Amino acid sequence: MGRSVSGFPFPTVRQYVLPMPDQVVPTTCPLDCPDTCALDVTVRDGRIERIAAGRGHPVTGGVICSKVARFAKRVYHPERLTTPLRRVGPKGAGEFEPIDWDEAIAEITGRFRGIKKKWGGEAILPYHYGGSNGYLSDGLLDHLFFARLGASRLARTLCAGPTTAVALGMYGKMPGVAFEDFVHARCIVIWGANPKASNIHLIPFLREAKRRGAFVAVVDPVRNLTAREADLHVPVLPGADLPVALAMIRLWREWGRLDDEFLAKHAVGLEPLLEAAEAWPLERAAGEAGIAAADLERLARVYAEASPALVRCGWGVERNRNGGQAVAAILAMPALLGKFGVRGGGYTLSNSGAARLDRDALFGPLEWTTREINMTPLGEVLTSPLVPPVEALFVYNCNPVVTVPDQHAVLRGLEREDLFTVVFDQVVTDTVPYADVVLPATTFLEHHDLRVAYGSYMAGGVQPAVPPPGDAKSNHEVFALLGQAMGFEDEAFTWDEATAVERVAAALSLGQGRAANGVIGGGIARSDYPGGTPVMFDTVFPFTADGKIRLTPAQLGGAPYAYQAPRGDLPLALVTPATSKTINSTMGEYNLAALYVELHPDDAATRGVADGDTVRVYNELGEVRCVARVHDRMRAGVVSMPKGAWRRASLSGFTSTALCPAHVNDVGGGACYNDARVEVERA
Repeated sequence: MGRSVSGFPFPTVRQYVLPMPDQVVPTTCPLDCPDTCALDVTVRDGRIERIAAGRGHPVTGGVICSKVARFAKRVYHPERLTTPLRRVGPKGAGEFEPIDWDEAIAEITGRFRGIKKKWGGEAILPYHYGGSNGYLSDGLLDHLFFARLGASRLARTLCAGPTTAVALGMYGKMPGVAFEDFVHARCIVIWGANPKASNIHLIPFLREAKRRGAFVAVVDPVRNLTAREADLHVPVLPGADLPVALAMIRLWREWGRLDDEFLAKHAVGLEPLLEAAEAWPLERAAGEAGIAAADLERLARVYAEASPALVRCGWGVERNRNGGQAVAAILAMPALLGKFGVRGGGYTLSNSGAARLDRDALFGPLEWTTREINMTPLGEVLTSPLVPPVEALFVYNCNPVVTVPDQHAVLRGLEREDLFTVVFDQVVTDTVPYADVVLPATTFLEHHDLRVAYGSYMAGGVQPAVPPPGDAKSNHEVFALLGQAMGFEDEAFTWDEATAVERVAAALSLGQGRAANGVIGGGIARSDYPGGTPVMFDTVFPFTADGKIRLTPAQLGGAPYAYQAPRGDLPLALVTPATSKTINSTMGEYNLAALYVELHPDDAATRGVADGDTVRVYNELGEVRCVARVHDRMRAGVVSMPKGAWRRASLSGFTSTALCPAHVNDVGGGACYNDARVEVERA
């Protein structure tokens, strides 16, 4: 007789925790955030009592976000998975029976062998994203396992696909301005980012820069910073960042502000960029973006005249058809005006290029050349006649039912009775009911790992503060078991977690030095740069083959900087940004209880919608019923619905991804969430 995950009658975590003396355990947060905080976890009687900021971390600064401070709610959540499960009811019903690990591993490897024999290894697709960014949890044994299996490779494009492609093409992913060095800037442009929600440790440095006289501008459809925190808000329409950036470049050329000497020495590919900019005079760009021409001109002038000046480019810019092209134009700005060479000058995107892991030192040369499948159109992938078809899906570090575009198509794909699906997670996510086998995962407070930041220039060790609940296992343990069960002979499948952490630390370079052994056991280490942090074009230079910036990188394709106007007949652009409640969908089970849509007062009045009304948000893909919030931080013509909400938060059982198209950006194949166009009406 199967048991339903909805009621979840399995033993709670409390019964599995062993008594321990009171202690404070130092560790590192490995969740998908640029900050990578040091943590002190207080454990009393074997249970987590408190999670607080660790000491001695130059960016954490004694403060952590409320999400992680409350993470014990996930550790002890009543829907925590503690034993492997096997499906006994129809797909989606959430009816399972408990099994042991031997049965689970045997079932998975047996099915994989059968699928591989009939269809080949490419019929198996690993599906994963940013549930953890630790080296052991993502990209180590899992990568080796699926490579040896001959599985299809996954193009991870839900976030950072276009930005990564552009950053690699233009600068070779050169490290950017450190958070601590923002205080030296005289002008800071925050473009497509909301540090209050997803990068809170940048906020104190922004405030200090402002106190020292810096001009702070924000380019975003939503006003996330107050008038005291930012001098200028440019509420660009989603997808129109490219015309705005090109218009600024055109103005600088007209004003004679381009740094010809710097460009001649350090850059190639200038002419296609300048040619594209000629098509966007000030008034035309302002009209396309729905902003005041005077604001656009002011932004261009202040940035051009200030030194040091920097751009903090976020990932919001890329979430549309023009995203990769827009990111390239934005990252070209400091080069065009010669803003490099001084502390606090240049740009910040992802600083992950500061860390280099020598995988050959871990595994030897590893060839994995099977077909690559873009993760964004998952619904189409699972329901289209591919050759070979996807016959098995292994989901980990990811909750695709609520994070992947075109939610209805994703559900149709997961409902396939012939699709063998494994879901490996910590709690009963919205994807779990569609699994054939469910595996219980540890949280980062229950295993060892090593984490390198992509914002701050820090690395930290992750170590368990409490024992795993029940039979939960770490990613490292599970892929080691799977590799051994498949008969793979790589030594790495015999490593325990402690050995794996030591091997990774030894193969990891941070900045211009090497990771210290101090990260093992919850310690921290800083990237090695003269003066503590890198200075672009002084102590760090592009990682491109010739050390030069490619202002028109090959990744932009045959029509670089070409603009595609928004499509769709519905009047409102939908954005689905991060909030302070979740990290992707992590913690959505308790921390984002009610889904909402935010509208500008004018848009609400036109539709007869008042704050607190139940509304229907819809387009050709589906509809979402939720509560309306009316606020003037939204610009007219744009509505906002948070990403990461679970289906239980919605009045109709569907979330923002039910409205988002699954087409992808030409650059990097990135998801185009912000291309969604919707209408809102009272329900």
